[in-house]
Amino acid sequence: MLVERQDIAKFCEILRKGGQKVVFTNGCFDILHAGHVTYLEAAKAHGDVLVLGLNTDASVRRLKGPERPINSELDRAKVVGALKSVDYVVLFGEQTAETVIAEVKPDIYVKGGDYTLDTLPEAKIVQSYGGKVAFIDMVEGRSTTNIINKIKS
Repeated sequence: MLVERQDIAKFCEILRKGGQKVVFTNGCFDILHAGHVTYLEAAKAHGDVLVLGLNTDASVRRLKGPERPINSELDRAKVVGALKSVDYVVLFGEQTAETVIAEVKPDIYVKGGDYTLDTLPEAKIVQSYGGKVAFIDMVEGRSTTNIINKIKS
């Protein structure tokens, strides 16, 4: 379910007051693949509710280049939101997820194992209110970039 950005802080506050442990992760999730599904299932296992911050089309272009994303933000939100592991999706367009994380205030912030506490700018925000950061190993060989390169070759 896609939650409007202006509603996400209050929405997550209601979840926490109801005793739900809120987990947050973020990314582009363009051309969904098995690595994404495995990662999101592992993220969900850290709590009760998984909120996924999805990069807007403009922010994906800034991060990945002018030919990305392949799928629009609303299509990506619909596909990723249909997964059993993802409870809610919120769009964000900033360079990092720091602002949306400050709004969500997740109990657990999950990122891929290619990051560390030192390389993850969002970690300081999560730790500032007592939240925890967890890292999940990436699934080797599974990436949207690999899929796009395979199609092009």
